[in-house]
Amino acid sequence: MRNCPNCSSENNIKSGVINDRQRFKCKDCNYYFTVDKLGKKIDDYYVNKALQLYLEGLTYREIERILGISHVTVMNWVKKYQIKRPYKANYHPTYTILNHSELASYFADTTNLKGAGSLVTELGDKFMLIKWERFRS
Repeated sequence: MRNCPNCSSENNIKSGVINDRQRFKCKDCNYYFTVDKLGKKIDDYYVNKALQLYLEGLTYREIERILGISHVTVMNWVKKYQIKRPYKANYHPTYTILNHSELASYFADTTNLKGAGSLVTELGDKFMLIKWERFRS
């Protein structure tokens, strides 16, 4: 049984179904309530990774394509956790997904490191390389 949200009593009975959700009645205070809808729980790893990618400058749709999580869900997380991206007018991020050997060869070539900042984050069994380059005028 569920605890009553009004008086915290465990003394309740089933009292029908509303909008496909079980309804209960508390026997102590006569309060009617429904159980919380159980939605799809997304692992905290993906929440953290999505917010990190957002802060790195990727768009909602790019994050959706990379992580396979709806862009609307990512937007809701940004609003929920009040994430603010720093304003960077001179730079724009690009990203690539690489395996271990591709990443090693990328960093072996030192010309890839000039004139840009970069960040590497793991993504399952691969790595994401985010690189900021100056806008060319």
